[in-house]
Amino acid sequence: MADELNIGIIRGNEITPREIEWLWYPYIPFGKLTLLQGDPGEGKSTFALNLAAQITRGGKLFNSDDELEPMNVIYQNTEDDLDDTVIPRFIKAGGDIDRIFFIDESNEPLTFDDVDKIGEAIRRCNARLVIFDPLVSYIGSDVSMNQANEVRAKFNQLIRIAKETKCAVLVIGHINKMQGTKALYRSVGSIDVVGAARSCLVIGTYCNEPDSRIMAVQKCNLAEKGASIQYEICDGRVEFLNVIELSADELLGSFSCSAGNKANSKGDRARECLLTFLSDGAKSQQEVMDKMRELGIGRRTAENAKADLGVLSEKCGTHWFWKLPMS
Repeated sequence: MADELNIGIIRGNEITPREIEWLWYPYIPFGKLTLLQGDPGEGKSTFALNLAAQITRGGKLFNSDDELEPMNVIYQNTEDDLDDTVIPRFIKAGGDIDRIFFIDESNEPLTFDDVDKIGEAIRRCNARLVIFDPLVSYIGSDVSMNQANEVRAKFNQLIRIAKETKCAVLVIGHINKMQGTKALYRSVGSIDVVGAARSCLVIGTYCNEPDSRIMAVQKCNLAEKGASIQYEICDGRVEFLNVIELSADELLGSFSCSAGNKANSKGDRARECLLTFLSDGAKSQQEVMDKMRELGIGRRTAENAKADLGVLSEKCGTHWFWKLPMS
């Protein structure tokens, strides 16, 4: 008789149920991954840095009843220098500079592959929030954002560290240009970017008011969706105003914010999808059609968009691949 396989089995009665703990209920949970997204120039980094500043000084976050003790934060940003941008803005936002930390990237860029380093930094700093800004800098240059299996593998490492340390992890990302589709499909790359996070937030300008912003919930797996929050950015500081009845779909233009703002047609969406999806290289025809299906776009519409854009077809082995004419 063959030897029995050594399989670890956990019985349900061996698990002690526990409640989800929240840094900011119901927006950012402890021990989980949260995604914060928006178009370039919408102030995502400013929002994140102001949030970090408030976490370091404690008190109540907007629209929350919980009184927080001052906590330590790790903030990783590849787009701004620490000495002339990050720290001055953090001080202006009222943060405690004794409670903000940075993993040194001067000699070697940090990625989500460095999970042991990230975990050790969280423990050594006793951090309760770690921010990665932006996603594309930290997921790794070897990862195709459109490949679900590659994206999920990277996020799973980060999710494990968040769970082990009970630290809230906030990742800042961009959204794509596919207006007229649901907010969940506006993330750059694979839908697994959103699928990996337990909470997904989005920031956008409110009805063409240049100083006004809305933070809305794209999805939340751990609680009912929180109310959307209107705020202004005044001289680098976030000033929260009020809660507002506006969904993430409405904020991102899936539904009209004003009478003259109509959602794009499926043809427009299909063309935008192809431009975005094929921007980093050729994809198999099957991958393209799967992506279109996610967005509710049929094969005929996809083929028409392909013809409109002059997308090329090339056969490799037994499979056909689509590529942009300039790639």
